Amino acid sequence: MTPLHISSFSQGGSGGNPAGVVISDQLPTPAKMQHIAADLGYSETAFAAPDGDAWKVRYYAPVGEVAFCGHATIALGAALGRQNGAGTYELHLRDDDITVDAMQVGADWHAALQSPNTWSKPMADDLLLALLSYFGLDRDDLDPAFPPTLGFGGVRHGVLALKDRAALAEMSYPFEAMQALMHDRELVTVSLLHFRAPRDIVSRNAFASGGVVEDPATGAAAAALGGALVDLNWDGLQAGGQFVIAQGQDMGMPSELTVEVSGVPGASVRVSGAARWMAFGE
Repeated sequence: MTPLHISSFSQGGSGGNPAGVVISDQLPTPAKMQHIAADLGYSETAFAAPDGDAWKVRYYAPVGEVAFCGHATIALGAALGRQNGAGTYELHLRDDDITVDAMQVGADWHAALQSPNTWSKPMADDLLLALLSYFGLDRDDLDPAFPPTLGFGGVRHGVLALKDRAALAEMSYPFEAMQALMHDRELVTVSLLHFRAPRDIVSRNAFASGGVVEDPATGAAAAALGGALVDLNWDGLQAGGQFVIAQGQDMGMPSELTVEVSGVPGASVRVSGAARWMAFGE
């Protein structure tokens, strides 16, 4: 039961978001999974064990279990592909059933997750005001084309879009206060975005709820954003299509997430990217 160290949504063989992956004949106990995740220290670790023709999967952050994690799913998909061959793997999560596709591109492994069904709704004004205060922003900093949003793609995310790329680069917040707010509102991340073009997005994701200041690449948030953009018919996405998210640039971990939507409001979203194997401590 040796953990694998895999960075998901890597770009050009570097960057991405590190995750732990543990594949075993049976899932460890919750206490053991929590201990392993805390010891590894990654934002999430995926644990998988055979379950008939599928795989039973659980995700743990250093401070507790999470229902779903996108980048750890990409890491798991790549690991299953490398171990068992390219194909589609059915995953039985704590709260949902999803699939992940593993494919080999040259010498590299890529994976694509199909998220749980999505939903989005406008963000309550009191939550918006609290987030603006913690990020040191005001309403004038927001992109008027994209309303402050709560989105779901397996877990809940807050989403704010900023007019200026420079404001995104300066993201900071009081960690403990943000962590308390996120726990109170059941938010896994808060995404700050900047639209360079309608389908070219730069993102930073605060992840205080999981004990980490920032996530370099967040597949679940990408899925939630995909669902929200379909709900808004952003750039005609109710006809289906894809967009690209650049994340991790401002923390030296450049990552690229490709998001494909069917165009059906509330439907599952496909999020894909490359994976790279890492040495522990990298």
